[in-house]
Amino acid sequence: MTNPRYDYAPIIRRKALKWPEGARIALWVAPNIEYFHFDKPIRGSGSSHVPDVPGYTLRDYGSRIGVFRLMRVLDKHRIRASVLLNAEVCSNHPEIIEEGNKRSWEWLGHGMTNSTSMLDYPAEEERDVIRQVRQIITTATGKAPKGWLGPGLGETFNTPDHLAAEGFEYVSDWGCDEQPVPVRVKSGRMIIVPYELGINDIRIFIRENRSAEEYYRMVCDQFDTLYGEAAESSRVMCLPLHPFVIGLPQRIKYLDKALDYICSHEGVWRATGWEIADWYYQNYYEDPGRYER
Repeated sequence: MTNPRYDYAPIIRRKALKWPEGARIALWVAPNIEYFHFDKPIRGSGSSHVPDVPGYTLRDYGSRIGVFRLMRVLDKHRIRASVLLNAEVCSNHPEIIEEGNKRSWEWLGHGMTNSTSMLDYPAEEERDVIRQVRQIITTATGKAPKGWLGPGLGETFNTPDHLAAEGFEYVSDWGCDEQPVPVRVKSGRMIIVPYELGINDIRIFIRENRSAEEYYRMVCDQFDTLYGEAAESSRVMCLPLHPFVIGLPQRIKYLDKALDYICSHEGVWRATGWEIADWYYQNYYEDPGRYER
């Protein structure tokens, strides 16, 4: 089955894309701020025990300490985060919402909780869950989310259509590009704003067991390549973060160093996910047609 959601478009055959004021790189920083259930297995912890005290408490550390350490670093670099937000954070950790709103952070939908993937819901419930996530985040933050990334990047065949029908306008589950991509949906409109797996802190520290120094070098190396190529056509660089991973005291200074390096270059647009999507919609978007299945 060929992917029916978007067409193949090799980077060498596209019109040049340029960000505001000719910026080469649109940098968006995407902290995953998540809520886990104590009575369910913790995905990615390596244990199936319930309760998983080590797995749960490490993630709880991120909500209690790590996220506020991350806030200080982003404040230093004048970066407004685009938060991938489990809706259950809103009622359980409202202080995070309050502090994020002080900083004009963007809030994206990220499911109800990271204890449940979108693939876990019965098909007839998926759209209702998406609607509930949007309503909860809108009420708690005062801002209706426009972007979405599923827990664990999980989607069903119907997820993009449900998202568009419920008012979402961009999705970041699809890691297929370094520029926005129009997506076919049954109604509304949808684009991909690229997320990133290669320099995701979960992958580097948890799955690959690399050092903080290696993380710093990898982030800078990725930036160097994208920045060089973007002289011809601008790129998106997403920096995905998890407060319980990057927010540890022995790691946070390496994020600070990486952002020092990136932001020292001219032509870096410190954007939010929606600012990237909105610019693309206004200047480059072409309707890809309707999705039929």
